[in-house]
Amino acid sequence: MASPREAASWFGPPESMLPGWRPALGAAESTGFVRLWRGFMAVRLFAGLVLLLLQGVIVALGQPVPVWLFMLAIGYVLVALLVRLKNRPVLPLRALDLNWVATVGADVAYFSVLQLEQTGGIAYTPLFALPVLLAAVLGTVQLALGTAAIATLLLLADAWWVSIVLAADAPGRFLQAGLTGTGLFIVAVLANQLAVRLAREERRSLESQRAERMQALVNELVIDNISDGVLVVDRLGLVHAVNPVARQLLGADPALVLPPFSLRREPAWHGLADLAFIAFEQRQRAEVDVGIDRPGAAPVRLHVRTRMTAQVGQAEDASLCVFFLQDMREMEARVRTEKLAAMGRMSAAVAHEIRNPLAAISQANDLLEEDLADPGLIRLTAMVRQNAQRLARIVDDILEVARAQQQPLLPWLPEPGMRLDAQVRTASGEWAAQTGHG
Repeated sequence: MASPREAASWFGPPESMLPGWRPALGAAESTGFVRLWRGFMAVRLFAGLVLLLLQGVIVALGQPVPVWLFMLAIGYVLVALLVRLKNRPVLPLRALDLNWVATVGADVAYFSVLQLEQTGGIAYTPLFALPVLLAAVLGTVQLALGTAAIATLLLLADAWWVSIVLAADAPGRFLQAGLTGTGLFIVAVLANQLAVRLAREERRSLESQRAERMQALVNELVIDNISDGVLVVDRLGLVHAVNPVARQLLGADPALVLPPFSLRREPAWHGLADLAFIAFEQRQRAEVDVGIDRPGAAPVRLHVRTRMTAQVGQAEDASLCVFFLQDMREMEARVRTEKLAAMGRMSAAVAHEIRNPLAAISQANDLLEEDLADPGLIRLTAMVRQNAQRLARIVDDILEVARAQQQPLLPWLPEPGMRLDAQVRTASGEWAAQTGHG
């Protein structure tokens, strides 16, 4: 079962769950594997310099060292330096290619020559751990085991050669070569497992950072476009985040309310600062009305809702308080609009209910009028017909008003109404020309 961090979120599945996904560690200059590669190359260069210095020390002690061995040491240092400065491998290493030959292969070959020569009676067996570690950490497990096998075979070949040439202590050298090879295999497996774990953790970390960045961008977009003002305040009244609506409601210059800033800085904001202190003391949701009175500006009445974030840790500043600000004038205007809309819907419903019996009354009155001959009764039916028509016109007017309230404004109208100055001026001019009045 996938862990919570690996499970698909509302952003979509993690990259590692997508078909055809494979890590591109070589393309990222800041990945842990690239840093490990550079570290290994620096260690190889340092080891080459130490071995070159060791050859010089052996000569200084009066023991002979072949010239070609000096040249080989210098060549190894140059190759290590060139690989460190110029080579940009595609990690992880997967085959015995040119990258393997220039790094792991060169190390195994050079250390094998030193082990075979053993100038000054020095054993170079521990150096084989370096290429095995390099292949295990930066390559696949097959490459690591293959490198350990090559190193073990070379050590056994060295023991066999020494047993033929010197014919002394052959079992001991074979035993030492076998134990060293076993240790190299163990190092290869363990180091590769640690490297695989490192790669997995790094991949999870990158996916988690990507999800966090995406969520932060989404949160920022939502907060910036929300109709309410949003303030994120700590216990000391320090604002850590503010959206454009809150900046406008605070009534200050936008350049002066860039977080972090203190609510104690402006006297008009002291009510909000006091509310933040109370919210942290009570740690409960609250809804209060706060006034902001700035000199030279109209007073603003705000409806403030407070919400506390979850506390992380035991520190006093381990949580934050979120203020949701609403302008009371807008709230009251919205309430009035909703009331008018409700009245319009109710009026339309009542008008429909009146229209049906009114139509029945009008129809019955017309049928009754056809059979009447008495002038008095005919006058009464005429009165009924006139009042029914009057009620029908009232119902039509009510329905027309309700229908107009429900229709949205046309996109080309900037406000509910039209400017008729030009039309009125034209009509007045035509009327004056026809009547002769100026």
